Amino acid sequence: MALNPQLFPNGMPVPFMNEIFVLARDGVEFEVDKIPGVHGGKFKAKGTIYLSNIRMVFVTNKPVENIIAFDMPMFVLLLLYVHDEKFNQPIFQCNNVSGLVEPVVPENQHRALYSTHSFKILFKEGGCGTFVPLFFNLITSVRRYSELAASGPEPRVDPLQAAQTPVDEMMRHAYVDPNDPTRIFLQQPTPESQLRRRNYHSVEDSI
Repeated sequence: MALNPQLFPNGMPVPFMNEIFVLARDGVEFEVDKIPGVHGGKFKAKGTIYLSNIRMVFVTNKPVENIIAFDMPMFVLLLLYVHDEKFNQPIFQCNNVSGLVEPVVPENQHRALYSTHSFKILFKEGGCGTFVPLFFNLITSVRRYSELAASGPEPRVDPLQAAQTPVDEMMRHAYVDPNDPTRIFLQQPTPESQLRRRNYHSVEDSI
C-alpha cells in the first residue's frame, strides 16, 4: 500500500500502462490502521473507491492530515498484496469488505521496517450488490493469474502483468444492483495520455 498516488484534477487516479479501471464506488467510508503521522495510527475518511485490474485506490472527499488517497496494489512482481479479504454483514452496522494489505516497500528499504495493514470498506450509502461480486471475482482472477505465472518455466516479472486478467468479460456480465451507486466503466474514464505510469516507486510514499 502507498500514500497519495498521482491523481488527475478530477480525483481520478492516473493509470498505469495497460491498467483498466473496472468501477468507481462513491459514498464509502474507508478505514486502515498503522498509518504513520495519523493520530492513533488509524485513518478513517469518506470518499470513493476505484477498482482496476491492478489495484484499489481510495480517494478522500477532502484531505485528512495531508492524506488524499491510498493505493492498494493487488498483484506486483508475483506478490499478492491484498489478502484475507471477506464480506461482512453485521446485524447492527453497515455491510463492509475487510482484509489485509501489504506495504509497497521501496527498493532500498527492508521489509521488516514496514507493517501489514488491515483495512475496511464500509458501504454507508446504498447497497453493494454490484461492487462486492466484481471485487471478489477480480481478486480471484488476479490470484489465479499469479499462480499460473509463478508455475511457468520463466516467471514473469513485469509488475503490471495482472493486466491480462479478463476484466472485459467480468464487466459485460456484471450484475447491476439498482440500490448500489457503483459506476461500471464500460469505456475508460480517462483518455490515453503520456501520464500513464510504469511503476509504484515514483511519487507516492510507501507505508
